[in-house]
Amino acid sequence: MAAITQNPTLRDFWFRLSKSQFFVGSLLFHLLLVIFFGGKAIFDNITQDPDMIATEAGQFVSSDNSPAAPAPPAQPQQSKPQFNVTPTQSASAPAGLTAITSSTSSPTSFSMPTTMTMAPSRSNTLSTIESVPVTMPTTSSSTALSKESKAAIAGFTSGWAQPGGGGGGSLKSRKFKFTAYIAKYSGGDWAATVSKTGEKIIGGSLPNLLYVMKTQSQDKIEATAEAEAIDLASDKMFAVKPPFIFFTGHRDFVLTPKEVENLQRYIRLGGCVWGDSSLPGQRSRFDIAFRREMKRVIPDLDKQFEPLPLDHDLFTKTYYKEIVNVPPGINGYREPVYALKYNGEVAVLYTANDYGDMWQIGLDARWQVDMRTDKNGRLIALNSAIWDNRENYFRGVTPEKVADTFRFGTNVVIHLLTRWEDKVRGVGTL
Repeated sequence: MAAITQNPTLRDFWFRLSKSQFFVGSLLFHLLLVIFFGGKAIFDNITQDPDMIATEAGQFVSSDNSPAAPAPPAQPQQSKPQFNVTPTQSASAPAGLTAITSSTSSPTSFSMPTTMTMAPSRSNTLSTIESVPVTMPTTSSSTALSKESKAAIAGFTSGWAQPGGGGGGSLKSRKFKFTAYIAKYSGGDWAATVSKTGEKIIGGSLPNLLYVMKTQSQDKIEATAEAEAIDLASDKMFAVKPPFIFFTGHRDFVLTPKEVENLQRYIRLGGCVWGDSSLPGQRSRFDIAFRREMKRVIPDLDKQFEPLPLDHDLFTKTYYKEIVNVPPGINGYREPVYALKYNGEVAVLYTANDYGDMWQIGLDARWQVDMRTDKNGRLIALNSAIWDNRENYFRGVTPEKVADTFRFGTNVVIHLLTRWEDKVRGVGTL
């Protein structure tokens, strides 16, 4: 301040500045504006546009027409630790697990399962499934059949085709007589597509199919319209000799060892398990359980469920020749027909399209919806819940499509009745 007072020029400038407070305030304000906006412009100028921008499709493209930047120099490849799978030696490790150890100087060991499976949670874990002795003999050829086996199959199947029918001619000219049963198995809901009073089945899927077969064949296909339930743990199946046992449901289930053993013997005698899922499509609870349990019945590692091709006898040697493909089931599901074979013939047949619920829409002799009622006014062959909701929850349920599933079901039954005839002809009563 002393320097200012001694210099006349500075003293005069300071005097004028002190008298002009408005000018000083304005100068400082503009100086701040210049600093702020000038700095932002300089920063924006320095900041570069991005090299790549994202499109709506999630792809990256160049933001301008400038040449692409050169690729970064390759980084030297770092050596990765090698891992070796060796059995664990610890007695506390669970069975079936292996330890993975590193070959580096400071290895870290950990355990992991050798296999992983994706399956819905279930109350009965696989650890509760009791093992069953394998009683299904294997053969070097899938079509080999010993004399003893031929005789046993001939004796079990001889009553299905009426004498005098012969093996030739049109299937519609032949006569058949058989009993049909619904499997009553442990767990699950075996009566999912039928109505019953106590243990007596009074209507639903299989009864409707048998009634349509009998009516449309003009009694040439003779079967009791009211199917019965058969306990798989009993020996009744060996007395009544059904050509197939109908297996259905929505839920998970586990067969008992006795049920598995009986089904093995039944298949060796020429019978067939016909599974029809009430939850159409793959990976449902029933689908997983049925495939798993049938592999307990036929445990051969070289025999797996396989789709039947359209040149199989099921589609070529048919009762209704107009059915040359798999008809759609509930909601339009059209899975192939799957099968497990024994001695070259279908032993387990599986339809995953829910034909059972389609067959709850009974048809009369004119292939129209069956509206008959009993003495109490109740519909005999029609599940009104499915029919009334056919445009909402149960799509694809029309009289024409239902009729095709009945024709297809008839073709399946006739195939199961006749599939052994050529192989055991001349043995026993055939």
